[in-house]
Amino acid sequence: MTYMENHFLSDKDGQALLSTLENRFKANQQRHPSIEWTTVKERLKNHPEALWSLNEMEMTGGEPDVVFYDAKQDLYTFVDCSRESPIGRRSACYDQAALDARKANKPALNVIDTVKAMGTSLLTEAQYRALQELGEFDAKTSSWVQTPADIRKRGGALFCDYRFGHVFVYHNGASSYYSARGFRVALTI
Repeated sequence: MTYMENHFLSDKDGQALLSTLENRFKANQQRHPSIEWTTVKERLKNHPEALWSLNEMEMTGGEPDVVFYDAKQDLYTFVDCSRESPIGRRSACYDQAALDARKANKPALNVIDTVKAMGTSLLTEAQYRALQELGEFDAKTSSWVQTPADIRKRGGALFCDYRFGHVFVYHNGASSYYSARGFRVALTI
């Protein structure tokens, strides 16, 4: 579990977020046909600190929804389900080293530090592909994904998008950033 254990929402904000999450859950049953909202809500009530991370996802345009359930470990995973890469998390270098390497025009964000501050995890390529099985995401944008250490060591980073009915995985310099490239995160409880 990666949520921020020392951050909590007020009762009022927590209830408002739960209502938003429930409405999204009910409106998108195809994403989780075998999961019951009452079970997810109970899990969230037992882990109120996770609501803070979900609120961070929501406030930056991620539109989090439950999309994965690991029955073996009894874990639910929320993922950003916004149609395009979350608008509040675009124009970001991959990590602090990439940001530091830029001589000019530095963006305000780097992906890895923002993910950590949100108490979430960056999607893996496998998670990104699994998400695309539930709908079409990033048809006009792209999203950074977890990058293997050997690629990052050589200055690169990976991102994905969905075009022509397929998921594409690309590489770019980790210090690059674009207004149409953001990142999607996951939260497991």
